[in-house]
Amino acid sequence: MPTTIPTAKNKRALSEIETAEYIGMSRSFLRQSRMEGNRENRTPAPPFIKIGRAVRYLKEDLDLWLDSFYRMEHLGQCAVGGKHA
Repeated sequence: MPTTIPTAKNKRALSEIETAEYIGMSRSFLRQSRMEGNRENRTPAPPFIKIGRAVRYLKEDLDLWLDSFYRMEHLGQCAVGGKHA
């Protein structure tokens, strides 16, 4: 019976490095947003979980977080959908 090695594509919980790559943001953004929480006029932090001392991000939470942003075709257009500009 072959064993599948977990990769970012088939894992449910991602590490900080995998999350930064998945959402296209820096690791420092993730660290800072975890420490400071959501601040006015800043990109809100994606939800995370702690397993012991390890920080993990659930892929489904990241997908919902990404979907919460406005989708725009160009900067001159009014934002459509999502909660964040």
